[in-house]
Amino acid sequence: MPGPYIAPLAGSAILPDRVDVVVIGGGIVGASTALELTQMGYSVALCEKGGIAREQSGRNWGWVRLSRRDIREMPLMLEATKIWSTMAERVGRDVGYRRTGIVFTTNSPEQQTQYKKYYDQLAAFGIGSKLLSAREVKDMYPDLQLPLSGALVTADDGRAEPQLAGPAIAEAAQKNGAHILVECAVRGLELSAGKVSGVVTERGAIKCGAVVLAGGVWSNFFARRYGIDIPQLNVMASVLRTTPVEGGPEQAIWCKDFALRKRLDGGYTIASGHENAVHIVPRSFKYLFDFLPALKSDWHSLNLRPSMRFFKDISDAKLRPLDQPSAYEYTRTLDPVPYNNLTDCALDALAKVWPVFRTATIAQRWGGYIDILPDAIPIIDKADKVPGLFISTGYSGHGFGIAPGAGKLMAEMVAGKPTCVDPHHFRLSRFSDGTKTVLSPDLS
Repeated sequence: MPGPYIAPLAGSAILPDRVDVVVIGGGIVGASTALELTQMGYSVALCEKGGIAREQSGRNWGWVRLSRRDIREMPLMLEATKIWSTMAERVGRDVGYRRTGIVFTTNSPEQQTQYKKYYDQLAAFGIGSKLLSAREVKDMYPDLQLPLSGALVTADDGRAEPQLAGPAIAEAAQKNGAHILVECAVRGLELSAGKVSGVVTERGAIKCGAVVLAGGVWSNFFARRYGIDIPQLNVMASVLRTTPVEGGPEQAIWCKDFALRKRLDGGYTIASGHENAVHIVPRSFKYLFDFLPALKSDWHSLNLRPSMRFFKDISDAKLRPLDQPSAYEYTRTLDPVPYNNLTDCALDALAKVWPVFRTATIAQRWGGYIDILPDAIPIIDKADKVPGLFISTGYSGHGFGIAPGAGKLMAEMVAGKPTCVDPHHFRLSRFSDGTKTVLSPDLS
């Protein structure tokens, strides 16, 4: 089944001989990094093995949220929210960003207590939020028949269109002078005296002084060639979208059984609020102990499944000579078949409690792979083993909303400038220096 329609962006046919920085990966994080670097005056080539935002950057829920954030991400998310607020002017087109609020409901007194902690956290950062009683939620949505004990709602939370945002940001970088190179996989790095001096792409070499690896689920495979171990696994999410629904909510809404977000076309993106599939692959065993805390805390949400991905991962992980086609060229776009039972259950649960959705028509379903790390916060750091290489990956399902801030932070690090936030929590070395894995509050 083909994935969602992504706004197309034509890349450059000409490979530059030299740039200041090469960005590997045309998702929204890579595109945001490229845009920030061009605005600092750097020459940039963004290399994408397929098309811009064709993988998870164009397949996610489209939420832009401060609520229920790991506190370590909050300063960066505040930066991202500022950028989202001016995104349309910045890129010259509507990417669907709206501050409509997100409502996190609960029928659990224990979770309501956790929501109080999030409320206090938001208040500490100067963000207005509300803890709603079941009666107040009912007043907001009179037809909603969901059993509730309360909800957390933050007006500054919102939504944007994944199928529009990544391409629009990349196009803005292109207009700023970036070389956007689609269907141009980077096979590996060129090193001089151990430092980055260029990249080898399927079209030829590009000289550069710095490389940003923003390869999403592919980052682990790329980095291991250079002795860099990123403890990264993939979770597969299944999503559907409906045709326009009259009378549905403007706010995005979450509960355990379903999550929904209104789209620009009047339809809704709908998924399970907690269930995803985890395909068992060789890395599942390699990183088992790294992920044990998360597995113990969230085992009920993860459907462990055998899959042909096991053998595909073995093939993709092979180190091929740089003058031969890479795994990235054999898989231009990861487009997994969604698990219809997960999306059917989500839509059925929604229709049972909200009459307006009982006549909703499914327009499309798709699957997508989310790259996750043991503590569910990203790596945004330089690679000490390879001077000139920087890594921005492992956004663990939080990447779409935080991407503009992550792009700004990464660009500042590449430029050697003071950073907008302290990047200490996002350092790569936390997985090798004995730092204890601290779980996101969502998992604790």
